[in-house]
Amino acid sequence: MEDSLAAAMRSAVALAEQVRGSTSPNPPVGCVVLDAAGLPVGEGATQPPGGAHAEVVALRAAGERARGGTAVVTLEPCAHHGRTPPCTDALIAAGVSKVVYAVADPNPVAAGGARTLQSGGIETQAGLLADEVSKGPLRAWLHAVKHGRPHVTWKYAASLDGRVAAADGSSRWVSSAVSRAEVHELRTRVDAIVVGTGTVRVDDPALTARAADGTPGARQPLRVVVGRSDLPEGARVLDDTAETLLVRTREPAEVLAALHARGVVDVLLEGGPTLAGAFVAAGLVDRVLVYLAPSLLGGGPVALGASGVSTITEAHRLAVEEVTMSGPDVRISAVPVRN
Repeated sequence: MEDSLAAAMRSAVALAEQVRGSTSPNPPVGCVVLDAAGLPVGEGATQPPGGAHAEVVALRAAGERARGGTAVVTLEPCAHHGRTPPCTDALIAAGVSKVVYAVADPNPVAAGGARTLQSGGIETQAGLLADEVSKGPLRAWLHAVKHGRPHVTWKYAASLDGRVAAADGSSRWVSSAVSRAEVHELRTRVDAIVVGTGTVRVDDPALTARAADGTPGARQPLRVVVGRSDLPEGARVLDDTAETLLVRTREPAEVLAALHARGVVDVLLEGGPTLAGAFVAAGLVDRVLVYLAPSLLGGGPVALGASGVSTITEAHRLAVEEVTMSGPDVRISAVPVRN
């Protein structure tokens, strides 16, 4: 049974990942319902705000087969009435005998689901694949609940000698087609992409999620441009492919506060070295995602500008989470080491 529960939870994680970016400010949650014999009979993921939560979607798919079965869900079911009724009510009404969840809900408004289920005669089990879920689809949402601001991933591509462009400023393409496709997929999973006005003036990026043929994806993140300067007329970020927000400040904390007020949970920082340096110096980068290409440029701009470091003892230390290949490139995911 434990093997089937773990398999169901991994399926729930995959379901949650599929909807990441479309549920904010609600968490992206996945759920799989097993019947009394331990066979999967229903699955679901959180719908956009105002829509059904993952448990309700999965229970609808399972129907009467859920009775006496087990619901496997990535996040503790909610026990409060928001835009939708409590998921605990739906689980009790469906007659499941057990609920297994990975992560306890840290939101004080919605927490307490396990106690409610237990009061309704349902056995609960917490912590199954909790680390995988916490570092996966729920990473940004859990961070936003804890810290009251969006989670920030700083993403950049560079040569092995740390250059993001050649000496003449040309940068198409530092990374491989495989890495670029991966980044476009990542863009579909975040709420917002942030750059500075300097990047818009110099590179004129579209900041959209696109397929290999350049076709815009069905879902686009919010494009956020930071700075006090006006944007150039005809800049691609001003087209109608996606919404663009101009935040007239140079303070990273003010940027994140403005985004938090809009329900933004997951931010991809793609700005140049000046903006990246400001976010790092402010301690507002929560993950670094770098694509290192097997090339040497010997000159040109670097990824990070001034970030408050004047001597080696002041270096911003990181813990490497993962090192994998992305086509010919090396992809590194690292998180700050904070005391």
